Amino acid sequence: MQIYHFFQHPSQPYICVQQEAQQAEAEFIWVDCTREDVVNRSEHWQQEIFQRTGLWLNEYHVRDILNLEHPCVFDTLDDYDLLIFRKLITPDDHVKTGEQALEQHEPVFGLATTPVSFIMTPQVLITVREQGNKAMENYIARIKTVLARPLDEQNKPRKLAASPLDLALRLLNSMVDGYLDLRVPLTCRVQFWQQELLQGHRRFTKWHQLLQENMAFQQVENLCEEQIETLQELRDEIVENYPHLKGKKKAERQEVMLLRVDDIASHIERIQKHTARLRSAVQAAVDLHFSAVANQTNENMRILAIITAVFAPLTLLTGVYGMNFEFIPGLKSESGFWIMLAIMLMTTALLIYYFYRRHMVGRGEKSVIDMLAQQHEDQRMNLFWFMEYEPIKRTVKDTVKTTVKTVEKLARLK
Repeated sequence: MQIYHFFQHPSQPYICVQQEAQQAEAEFIWVDCTREDVVNRSEHWQQEIFQRTGLWLNEYHVRDILNLEHPCVFDTLDDYDLLIFRKLITPDDHVKTGEQALEQHEPVFGLATTPVSFIMTPQVLITVREQGNKAMENYIARIKTVLARPLDEQNKPRKLAASPLDLALRLLNSMVDGYLDLRVPLTCRVQFWQQELLQGHRRFTKWHQLLQENMAFQQVENLCEEQIETLQELRDEIVENYPHLKGKKKAERQEVMLLRVDDIASHIERIQKHTARLRSAVQAAVDLHFSAVANQTNENMRILAIITAVFAPLTLLTGVYGMNFEFIPGLKSESGFWIMLAIMLMTTALLIYYFYRRHMVGRGEKSVIDMLAQQHEDQRMNLFWFMEYEPIKRTVKDTVKTTVKTVEKLARLK
């Protein structure tokens, strides 16, 4: 448990921070706790919080904080507001998992999240997080860097938070900013699946893994939607009851807090939309894969149909001459075999030439545009085709010229 006292500078209009209580009255106090401080000793932790802040937490809220799988939620009471925000565990985080962890995470489709609880009053901010939350620890490291400076330099280069709500929003922003770094690895993973699906030299068999990752994308979308709804409830509380959230003396304007909430929500929406696009890209690759498989199947069936069509007449001829009749024309002829063989070869050659002319073998397939254009040309009928004949065209031109001259002469005579 770490405690930070935020107070106004004795002579300057900005906020300073110290870990020890100062003579000047603090603007607000930040109590940062890890889950190790709370789990298995919740009553002792609650008494310690009460001694340091004078705040007694609701029993059901303590249970919600202890619940490692509790969804995002925002709840408000007369004494304080509770915000539980589930954060994605990114590769930068060092949250313990497995047998070494104090509590066992239950990853959904390979996706693990960790809850961060915010308890806010106008004078107190209490956070409960897991050890190894990189975003929170980075912000604490910045606070400790400010602590090492003299009071006159603590406002440089960035102002400190002026209220518990302001600090909570800054912590949320630092966590959400880390989500944007997930776009590149997620995109690379989708590109891998696209290559696996669209390669043609071997059969794709990793359907189970693809389904798992697709469900993980869906889980990210659901988590983002849950976070946005929770932030919207917080925003509504800021709009309707801002005096309940702002600090005692110095606090940011209500419009500034609303802008920060909107900025956090917009970052989450960007991740949600990006994940939706990636899911669409994977689905498009799957559709192309099945289209390619269906096209290959149709190609194989086309080849088999052509072979069947070529050998069908030959089968008919051999079937006729294989009937058990005593008298069949040409059956006892010395050249009958060679005549029949020539007929069969000629029939095969004619069929192959026919399929070749129809672009079914040997010359590739016609494009749809070419086929439509050819069909259009075949259907178009020119009733005045004889007018394109050159002698007729000359005669028509001479007749038109003579007629025009005659009409002009008649007009002059009149």
